[in-house]
Formats: sequence, structure tokens, C-alpha cells
Amino acid sequence: MFPELNSILNTSPDNFKEREFIVLSDKQADASFLIHHYLTFYLRARCKVCFLGLVQSFSHYSAVSQRLGVNLTQAKEKGQLVFLEALKASPGVLLNKGTSDGIQTFDYLRSPFPELRGLFEFVHSSLTESGDDDDGKPWGPPVLLVDDLSVLLSLGVSVGAILDFTHYCQATICSQLPGTMVVLVRRDEEWDEEEYSSGHLLQGVTHQCSLSLHVEGLSTGFCRDIHGQVAVWWRKRGQSAQSQRKIFQYKVHDKGASFFARGTSSAVL
Repeated sequence: MFPELNSILNTSPDNFKEREFIVLSDKQADASFLIHHYLTFYLRARCKVCFLGLVQSFSHYSAVSQRLGVNLTQAKEKGQLVFLEALKASPGVLLNKGTSDGIQTFDYLRSPFPELRGLFEFVHSSLTESGDDDDGKPWGPPVLLVDDLSVLLSLGVSVGAILDFTHYCQATICSQLPGTMVVLVRRDEEWDEEEYSSGHLLQGVTHQCSLSLHVEGLSTGFCRDIHGQVAVWWRKRGQSAQSQRKIFQYKVHDKGASFFARGTSSAVL
């Protein structure tokens, strides 16, 4: 996890808000480093985590988390982490060689009218199962992480079906349990005018969320010491509530990331 980002968000593994729906997005940049942050953050917080790895393998996340001081293999063995590796399971489903549970979870790959009911049932069963750590203490609040919702669009799932999935997950995880959701949506500018575009998907999940972190590249182009900027948007509910938005620049390191106010990097001072 990234301590400087925790400071910006006024949170820590020992003191964090529940019932949060956090949306990560990017444009001309790569926001996946924020997925690594939240994965290690909630594991350090002793939360029960269900991770839907739709675009990357478990070994990829394990290698990065190891550099951030978290062992994903141990978390899986303890029952704290449930990792769904879509890249490994999908070929078996498409060739009808997977298990019945796997085929049901990924039924959207074979259906002429794809929906995500099987995926939701997997999330629900994973996060409602009870479990304890080595000391016999129950795990903390449940957390759902999805590394790229927008990839489902390329598999034929409609924006409406994806938003139904996030709505049911939010109602179950953030309201009933209560827990937290973190999803990543990549914005593809080439398809933003289409009804099935990632831009429409991002608009929908942003309307549902309580916190949005949007990563963009620098308008001036590549810079060795500043990799881009993050717009942090705290969305408040209610008629009298006011949302707050701040922009920070960042640089990703081998073992973390640095965040700073615009214009305060050593590269421009």
C-alpha cells in the first residue's frame, strides 16, 4: 500500500471507512497501481477479500504484492483472500472442459445474452462464508476488488448488465454486510460515443460510487519524475452535502508510489 495516498484519503488499515464504493479509472495512463494499493491495504486491515482477476494472473499480483510486503499465497491459504483467475478458467469454460461451478461463474462467455448472475453468486458466496485467522478471530469487513470491469464489454456483456452487477454487489456488500467495493474501469476514447462504450460504463459506476480516483497522463507529455495526475473526488450524499475534488501528481516506484500537490515535485522546483 502507499502511505502518502492513505494520508490524502485520511485512512489507514487500522482506521478505515466501511460501506465504501470506490471507482478507479484512467485516461492515457495506467491506474492499475491503485489496484495493488487497495489489495495490500485491505489484506493488511485483516479484511476478507474477494478479488476478480479479469485481466491479470494471480502470479502477477503475487509478485507485486510481495514487493509491497504482503504475501498473497499465505492470504489464500488462510482463507482471507479468494482470487478468481479468469485468464486460467476461461479457456476451459469456452471448450466446455471446466467444472460445473466454473461454467456457472463464467456463463456470460457462452450465453447469447450475457449477464453476470453467476459472477455475482460467486462473489456473494465467497464473502458471506465465515472464517477465522490463525488466532481464531473472525476476518474484518468483506471487500470486493475487480481489476477491470471494462474488459467485460469486449466479451459481449452490455453496459446495463455490468451496472446491474455492480448495483447488486453494492446492495449486498456495502449495505447488508457491510463492506467495501473497489473497481477499475478503463476509458477507451475511441468508443466513447457508442452506447456500449467504457465511457458510458464509467459514468454509470461513478454515479453509484462514494469515492472516485481518476488517473490521467500529463498534458505536456512524458516526464521522468512525474508520471501523471490523480483526481480524487469525494462524492457526498444528500441535498445539503457538498462533494470535494482535489488533484495530485504522482510517481510510481518499484516498491510504491509518491503523491504530491501539483507543481511541488522536485523536478519543477
